Amino acid sequence: MTAREFHVPAKVGRRAILILALSSLTAASAHPGSDDQTVTQLLPAEPPAPRRSVGLKSVAHWTSIFMQSWDHEYKNSLPMSRSADSWDHYNLSYSVDACTAMFRATDQRSYLDRALAFVENVADAAVLSSTLRSSQFRDGYRGWASSSSGEGGDEIPLYESYFWRYGTALLVAMRETPAVYGNPVYRARYDRLLRFAEVDIFQKWYSRGAGDNIYRERTHMAAHWALITLNLSRITDDQVRRDRCLEVVRNIDLHLPGLQASLRGQLRRNPTEPTAYFWSDFWGSARRPGQDVSHANAVIAYVVEARDRGQQWTDADMAAFSALLTKVIWPGGQTYRSYVDGTGADNGWFSDGFVNWAATTRRPNSGWRATR
Repeated sequence: MTAREFHVPAKVGRRAILILALSSLTAASAHPGSDDQTVTQLLPAEPPAPRRSVGLKSVAHWTSIFMQSWDHEYKNSLPMSRSADSWDHYNLSYSVDACTAMFRATDQRSYLDRALAFVENVADAAVLSSTLRSSQFRDGYRGWASSSSGEGGDEIPLYESYFWRYGTALLVAMRETPAVYGNPVYRARYDRLLRFAEVDIFQKWYSRGAGDNIYRERTHMAAHWALITLNLSRITDDQVRRDRCLEVVRNIDLHLPGLQASLRGQLRRNPTEPTAYFWSDFWGSARRPGQDVSHANAVIAYVVEARDRGQQWTDADMAAFSALLTKVIWPGGQTYRSYVDGTGADNGWFSDGFVNWAATTRRPNSGWRATR
C-alpha cells in the first residue's frame, strides 16, 4: 500500500476512525501464480514480507473525534435498539460495532456499557414467534417481525444475522476481558445474552432450515453466519453447540452442503490485478463484475476474524485482499470502484470489512503495529 492518507467517508464513521487509530500502515503483496484461476496457485507458499510502516495519529486523537458524535449517536441509536422491527436492528449494527471496537482499543467501560445496553434492548424487544401474526414460522423461538422495509411482518434471517455478528462480537470482547468476565454484574448480563444468541439466533435459524437460512444464496449473507458461528464457537460452554458452530464455519469456508461451492472456492485471480483476489457473490460463479464492494465488506469482516482466530485463512490471503483494496477498488485519492473487478464508481464504502482488514494486520509478522 502506498503511503497516502486514509480518506474516511462519512458513512464509515466511527469504526474506521477506531481502526485507523490502532494501526500503522504497511504494504504486503501477494505473488502472482500461474494462469490457472485456483486460489492455491494464486497465493505464495509463504506469507509475503512486509515493506514499510506509515505512522498514524494516536488513539487519543481519534477518540476525541469519535466523542464529538457521542451524544448524537445515542439519541439516534437508542430508539432503534428498542424497536420491535429487525430492520432497525440492522441499521443499529454499526453503533454496536463501533462501541465494541472502542472498548477493545481503550478499555474504557463507557463504550462497553453503551454497546451492552443496545444489545440488551434488542433482545428485550424479542417476542415469541407464535405471537407474530404474519410470521411464516410461528414457533416457540423469540424474534422480531419486520414491516418498515416492506417485509410484511415476517421474520427476516438477513436482518438478524447482520446485527448479531456484532452482538456476538461484543460477547467475545467481554469473555476475553478478565476484569469484565469476572465481574458478577457483567457476567450475569453476558450469560443472559449468550443464551439468547445461542438459542434464539443460531439454534432458531439452524432448526428452521440451515440450507435456506444459514448457508444462504450469496457469499456475503453466508459470511454473516460464518462470523456469528465463529464467535459462538469461542464462547459457548456447550460442546455439542461448539462442534455445530465449527461445522458451519468449515462448510461455508470449504464445502457448502448441497452445492459445489464454498467461500474458498469462490476466490480467483483478479482480472485487473494478478496479485489480488476476485470473487462473485453468486455461488459457483466467476462472472464479472463480481461482488459489489459494499457487500464485500461482510466477506472481509469474516475472513480477517477467522484468520485472527486460527482458522484456515492465512497471511497470504490477507495479502491478496490487501492488493484488492489498494490496487483495485481504491487505487488512490478519491477514486473508489463499485465492484471487485475494478469497474464502476462508488463513494468509498469501506466499513467493518476492509477496515477490519487493517486491524488484522496488527498480528505478529504482518508488518502492522499499534500506535498507542
